Amino acid sequence: MSFQLWSNSFAEAGWIPELHACKGADLSPSLEWSGEPGDVRSFALVVEDPDAPSGTFCHWLVYDIPPDAHNLAQGLKPGSAGVSGTNDFGRPGYGGPCPPKGSAHRYYFRLYALDVNTLGLRPGVDRGELLRAMNGHILAETQCMGRFQRR
Repeated sequence: MSFQLWSNSFAEAGWIPELHACKGADLSPSLEWSGEPGDVRSFALVVEDPDAPSGTFCHWLVYDIPPDAHNLAQGLKPGSAGVSGTNDFGRPGYGGPCPPKGSAHRYYFRLYALDVNTLGLRPGVDRGELLRAMNGHILAETQCMGRFQRR
């Protein structure tokens, strides 16, 4: 079985509901995964919008997720599973799609299976710090993608 990530909130490459966007309730979508390597010691999640006008925008960082976890619930609060980093909105936890009006943006939810129990990072690190800490510790990676358009 291959490492897979999916959401019950939206289909692969489908539309992310307004519930999960900044103009809605701004709740994180539910995520589930399976097929991770047997020697995984923790997981890390990075959610990004590569279509943002200023370049790739980070919407969510969670790391040191326990190896026996196989889902993140809808509306997950910072610190309730793993450790929360700081998104590009400048706050911990999830920040939903909030693109300017116009074309649709893609939101990539990337889950990493890691070979360490902890990355040894304090809460609130940014995307760059997290990616540097994961370097050399990634056993496997999977992703799902949703789209959002503000009209």
